[in-house]
Amino acid sequence: MRNIHHAKQNDFAPWFVADILQHALATAGKPGVYGIVGLQGSGKSTLAAQMAALGKTMGLNIAVVSIDDFYFGKRERKALARNIHPLFVKRGPPGTHDVALACEVLDKLKQGKPACIPRFDKIDDTRLSPSRWQKIDTRVDLVLLEGWFLFATPEAEAALAKPLNRLERDLDSERVWRRYCNDSLKKYESIWKRIDRSLFLQGPGFDQVKQWRWQQEQSLQAANPDRKAMTKREVEEFVLLFERTSRNVFSKLPKLVDRVVLLDKNRSPIIRAQGPSYC
Repeated sequence: MRNIHHAKQNDFAPWFVADILQHALATAGKPGVYGIVGLQGSGKSTLAAQMAALGKTMGLNIAVVSIDDFYFGKRERKALARNIHPLFVKRGPPGTHDVALACEVLDKLKQGKPACIPRFDKIDDTRLSPSRWQKIDTRVDLVLLEGWFLFATPEAEAALAKPLNRLERDLDSERVWRRYCNDSLKKYESIWKRIDRSLFLQGPGFDQVKQWRWQQEQSLQAANPDRKAMTKREVEEFVLLFERTSRNVFSKLPKLVDRVVLLDKNRSPIIRAQGPSYC
């Protein structure tokens, strides 16, 4: 195998973006919803933005939707923290998204109706006011839905018994938090059913996420020099919130999606010497 590096830092090569866009445009429905899934920091948002930009040069109107934009705001999460478990004050795991709103937005886009896509401020850790949401008034040709745990389903109860990391061991000894996260995944299936075709950006594994997520936070800080993003230690703690669901879905995804692209630790697609150009 050999690796094809990005055209410039953090970007995927133009030929790769064009190839994935053609795969996406073959989705069922008018417009179709194309799901892009991969662990945190794997390049989902970057790829989606490049696909939308390329589509624009082709006269296409492509809507980009992130599962992250449907996080509950601070007020809603504080209520979950009071009523369910203190860990829900933090965004991230299943149970901290507005599933009903996500379904409503996707349905409007698929039906060619005006829609407003919410926006989430990751530094302030809350949803922006509706006046700052992205308004889409014209019919779109394609919807790109990107997220780190698309297609995730609940684990068996027995799998929740053993703590997976120090967060679960020290802060969720009664399994209240992980049970609620696990049960919440049943609701997310209503989002997954709206995806017509999908791509998995398959990185080396969850152990790579800590580095990738820290790189994301550094980029976020660089883009917002007057505001304070998370520290490296805070990112390391934050990643623990995602570990159980990430490991669970990572093992199942290759069988659940329409296309798999292997990535190396630098997020570059791995090209096979024989057979298909890539998986």
